[in-house]
Amino acid sequence: MNYVKVQISTVGMPDYMVDVITYNLGEIGFDSFETNSDSLCAYVKETVYDEISLKTVLENNKYSTEIITDKNWNEEWEKNYFQPIVIEDKCVIRSSFHTDVPNVQYNILIDPKMSFGTGHHETTSSMISWILEDDMTNKSVLDMGCGTGILGILAKMKNASSVIGIDVDPWCVSNATENIALNNVDMKVILGDAESLSSYQVGIVFANINRNILLADMNKYIGCLNSGGCLYMSGFYSEDLAMIREEAERLGLTYVSKKDKHNWVAAKFVK
Repeated sequence: MNYVKVQISTVGMPDYMVDVITYNLGEIGFDSFETNSDSLCAYVKETVYDEISLKTVLENNKYSTEIITDKNWNEEWEKNYFQPIVIEDKCVIRSSFHTDVPNVQYNILIDPKMSFGTGHHETTSSMISWILEDDMTNKSVLDMGCGTGILGILAKMKNASSVIGIDVDPWCVSNATENIALNNVDMKVILGDAESLSSYQVGIVFANINRNILLADMNKYIGCLNSGGCLYMSGFYSEDLAMIREEAERLGLTYVSKKDKHNWVAAKFVK
């Protein structure tokens, strides 16, 4: 699957405006973002890309577009973006081409291809912080929209009894499967959407997607969650938390707490 990379100049742009642009791009299908000192790079599946909508969002901003093919995505990350990241001084996320990394408790190997979830985005790193903080021992875990598989891999490293990853993108399923093998953990990945959840009953659900999908599919996440189980949701902004919380509580969940980084939120709920 090919992606469109949009590189937007952020020279002289205030941080809040970068957040606004990122949010609006997410609303039109962009699912991966990286910020550099002078630009914001955003990625969207070529089949979803809409040039008219992009022009509406970016208006007078300077930007360029480029097609990123499956075959050169790893090269793109290796050359430009993917540096090892350490979270909570307990977990390092790196790729196979990184050798000089700190010695921490959890060492995760990720070759990202074009799958979301390397730990660099605030939503992924906040979800990882939740996993590091909470007890995963002997818990059954389901990661909805698993991307690279990173959340499930870490949960398994923390002694989850079983982990299942689900994604609608065949490329993500393939990439997650490769990353599972790299980390030598026992985790199953399947191709599917929220309709697939009716086959499962688990103690923990991760859903790091986006606001609209979370709101639309939350009832299905809850349906496969054991009583007393935890639902961790991310992929939305601080201003969206009230909406997410209202729907979760309407469906019978109890809000526990949140982690936020640069206006992105990861919230924990209990059934």
